[in-house]
Amino acid sequence: MAESKAINDTVHGTIRLDPMVLDLMETLEIQRLSGIRQLGLTYLVFPGANHSRIEHCLGVSHVAGRLAESMGLPDADRRLVMAAGLLHDVGHGPFSHTLEHILSSKLSIDHMHLTQAIITGEDDNVRPEEREAFPDVPRIPVVLEKHDIPPPRVAALIRGPPEAEGLRSHKRDRQSRVLGQIIHSAIDADQIDYLMRDAHYTGAAHGMIDVNRIYQTAGARDGDLVIDRKGLPALEGMLVARALMYSSVYFHKTVRIAEQMVARAVERSGSDVRDVQKMVDSELLQWLGAQGEFQREVALRIKYRKLYKRIWDRGRDELTEEERKALLALADPPKRRRAEDAICKRAGIPPGRAIVDIPLPELLISEPRIAMTDVKVLDGEKVRPFRQVSPLGRALQVREVSDWVVMVAGDPRHRAEVARAAQRVLFA
Repeated sequence: MAESKAINDTVHGTIRLDPMVLDLMETLEIQRLSGIRQLGLTYLVFPGANHSRIEHCLGVSHVAGRLAESMGLPDADRRLVMAAGLLHDVGHGPFSHTLEHILSSKLSIDHMHLTQAIITGEDDNVRPEEREAFPDVPRIPVVLEKHDIPPPRVAALIRGPPEAEGLRSHKRDRQSRVLGQIIHSAIDADQIDYLMRDAHYTGAAHGMIDVNRIYQTAGARDGDLVIDRKGLPALEGMLVARALMYSSVYFHKTVRIAEQMVARAVERSGSDVRDVQKMVDSELLQWLGAQGEFQREVALRIKYRKLYKRIWDRGRDELTEEERKALLALADPPKRRRAEDAICKRAGIPPGRAIVDIPLPELLISEPRIAMTDVKVLDGEKVRPFRQVSPLGRALQVREVSDWVVMVAGDPRHRAEVARAAQRVLFA
């Protein structure tokens, strides 16, 4: 069994890794994450955004442990949420969320489904031939069991309270709920770390949060994670930071275009998405370069940052009710692809060279917490919803993440043709 070690983390400073974390770090499932950028293709806009998923997972484990300590939870529960924090992203594919909607469309699952199956040993994110090269390296469930942590209990926390509630006997249902909230809720270890980490590496000041104040004011009441009213400014700051980071970084139009280019190249390859999901970033680009003409073009454009441009878009206030209804149908990937092909045909350009982006459906798949503000605030002896104690609650729920409801991107050399075709095809 490994001994405890201390490492210097860019965001949290010196953090302690106990034997359980160190043993999990040696698994192939975790080490694979060092080849996946936390922010996918965001580095094409924010050059410093080259940090990996493995850094983030270590940070989430650390934050989960700190929250558990602040809330006075038993050591066994602290170790449980630290394990869940470390493992919560092992199901991610190359470039993180970039291919998430393809996974959802083709297999009706998301990266959290895969993560849970990997934790319990029902699935694997490592190719069989690569695992055979390291026969002595145990898989995640074996490591967890060695440390007396049942894999199903860890897997049940990944999606938060709904699954965690039924995990234990009735008298401990409340404790189970709060453990799930530490991992996945409106305010959790995952969001705390990625906001701080992504702000640091992108240089965007929007993501800075007062994490120490959150630690100091976090607690458990009636089975829920609560923030004392004294920590309300820190809570407001975190939720505002989340909204601003999505607008300015995660859904930056150029980042979004780059992600859609890669996603379309994979989608149009016709390959098994499960095989693609096992790749890391560099492998995906190399693989695309060996596929068809369109895939090779996209890989080359990503390599040299020769991206498509926004050619045509519409905001919510620019759309009639009929136009909104027409766009609703394009949330279905096959219908969206047919619309893209029709635009290309009208514009006289090869298939795939025009991209229709309707971000909201994909946002709800990749980040279901974006509009969640259901944090409970301890106000004296009463527990109140965040929206009752802060006017920011409702505002954050209705705030738009992107300034477009629909965007069409393509090669700027065909700007006029694509713009005319988009208007005719989408709202015919």
